[in-house]
Formats: sequence, C-alpha cells, structure tokens
Amino acid sequence: MVNIYLVGFMGAGKTSVGKRLATRLGARFFDLDERISRDFGCPISEVFQKRGEPDFRAVETDVLRELCARNGLVVATGGGAFSSDGNRKMIEQSGGISVYLDVPWEVLRRRLERDNTDRPVYRDAEQARTLFEERLPMYRRATISVSLTGDETPDEAAQSTARAVRGAPCAI
Repeated sequence: MVNIYLVGFMGAGKTSVGKRLATRLGARFFDLDERISRDFGCPISEVFQKRGEPDFRAVETDVLRELCARNGLVVATGGGAFSSDGNRKMIEQSGGISVYLDVPWEVLRRRLERDNTDRPVYRDAEQARTLFEERLPMYRRATISVSLTGDETPDEAAQSTARAVRGAPCAI
C-alpha cells in the first residue's frame, strides 16, 4: 500500500481521522507533529518559541522525507506541511496519495476557539482565517479532496476518506 498523507488546516481532524483510517486500511498511523515534538522533547509550541518556525519546518521536511521512503503508512501532516512546494513534490514523487480533509471554515473556527493548545501559529480567529485562506490553494492541490461538514464523527470521516482513497488509482 502506498502512503496516504492527510492534509488540511489545524482542527480539520487529521490525527483523529488518520488513526481510524489506518485501522480501517490495516496501515500504520504516523503523526508528523507528534514525532517532531518527541524528537525535540517538548510541545510544538515550545519548538516554535525556542527554535523558530524555520528550524521547525526544516525538521518537518526531514521527517517527511524519511516517511516518503516507507510504505503502508497513514500520515497526519501538520497544518503547514503541505504549504511547502518541496513537501508537496516529495509526497507526489514518492507515489503517496495526499488527501485534503476539507472542513468548512466556520467549523474550524469553532474547533480552534475551543482547543488551540499547542497550535503555535494560532493567535486569534481573524489571523487564523487569513492563514486558512492563504493555505487553501495549496490544500486544493491534494490528490483527493474529502468534503466534510464537521458533523461527522471521526469514524464516519475515516469511512468517507477510506472510500475516496479506495477509488484513487494505485491506492490500495
């Protein structure tokens, strides 16, 4: 099975959907931000504070490169990982399938206002919306887009994603 990379804005459910999707597909789940946090020995927000975003993005690309060399993974990327041309090309060239979890802005806003812990690029809803709009064209470059209302449970969203992935050429 080729790797599946879940992309989308913070709060889209990449981690919760990814864990369930991996189980459905018999794949191994991998959370890019969790790995980076473990490597640095501190939360992502601390990495941004102490090392800065450029260092974080460089490590993010290095870890992504390592994952692209493997198979059989469902990877939850960070909200900004797919914004990098190099990261998008690396995923594509590895034969991976990128899946955009397309959740409406209003749903994302509500989720972020409820839980914005360890989200270093979140300052407030207005700033987040601007960032969302900047990243949206990149997310739309994903191999597959799964439109979600935000009312789905993580299991339902994983089921929709699995159906979309199974319909993709060279998927599973």
